[in-house]
Amino acid sequence: MHNRSIWMERPERGNLLGMKVLAWVALRLGRRCTRLFLWPICLYFLLFSPVACKAVRTFLMRATKHRPNIRDLFRHLFVYASTQLDRVYFLNGQIGLFDIRVYGERELSAVLAGGQGCFLMGSHLGSFEVLRVCGSQKSGIRISTLMHEESARKMNSVLRAINPAAPSEVIASGRIDSMLKVRDRLDRGDCIGILADRALTENAALRLLFLETPADFSVGPFRLAVMLGRPMGFMVGLYRGGNRYDIHFEQLSFDAESPSKAKSEQALLAYVRRLEYYCRLVPSNWFNFYDFWPPEDNC
Repeated sequence: MHNRSIWMERPERGNLLGMKVLAWVALRLGRRCTRLFLWPICLYFLLFSPVACKAVRTFLMRATKHRPNIRDLFRHLFVYASTQLDRVYFLNGQIGLFDIRVYGERELSAVLAGGQGCFLMGSHLGSFEVLRVCGSQKSGIRISTLMHEESARKMNSVLRAINPAAPSEVIASGRIDSMLKVRDRLDRGDCIGILADRALTENAALRLLFLETPADFSVGPFRLAVMLGRPMGFMVGLYRGGNRYDIHFEQLSFDAESPSKAKSEQALLAYVRRLEYYCRLVPSNWFNFYDFWPPEDNC
């Protein structure tokens, strides 16, 4: 499966320094002024990141069914850059700068009232930071993230670069105590967020139609939820332009009487269908900047 990070997320030494500089500038100049810097940054990547632009073009053709022009590509990069900038404000507690609308909060609260916690399956569509930070501050929903160990290390590095005082809610998978931490968070009524459009491991993938083209999705997160007997939900935090974000929570349904393997696959299929729906709704929020589909199926 694809575990490669995209350009602005790679926490190499230079990029971590860049995140620190961005955070320093953003917190002193304010969001409106700092957004002006995004224009030359996005222009640079539009001109000198052909792999990322090709991936965006392929996705937009499948999601919108029309061939994107250079304006569409620039807008896509600008939306991504905007969400990266806004992470600085989210992680520094400045959610008052934003118009954040939450949908499905009542349904999720009803699920959490059962005291079992919940697995929330997210993706690289939209902003995960608005889900994690603002879900907690606006709705009282605590979300810890379960990630591959290397991705967790990189994510923690990025978060420390933006705000060293921000608490880490990232759990690295594959460690001896990983599942103990997951179970403890669930038992206290928290949510475990997993970006399920990328794999925690290299195996257990299922090929499903996604935007009318076969793509590989990991069954692992869904098997974990079934194995622990916990509810599953879908989450997405969509950037809608300006200072507006829409947070959506939905419950993933499956036949409770099915065998465990069937439950996992039914939940995964429901997840893919909801991901597909929101990709078509707001295609500019897709932030997988690599060939998401198997090479033999690429257009």
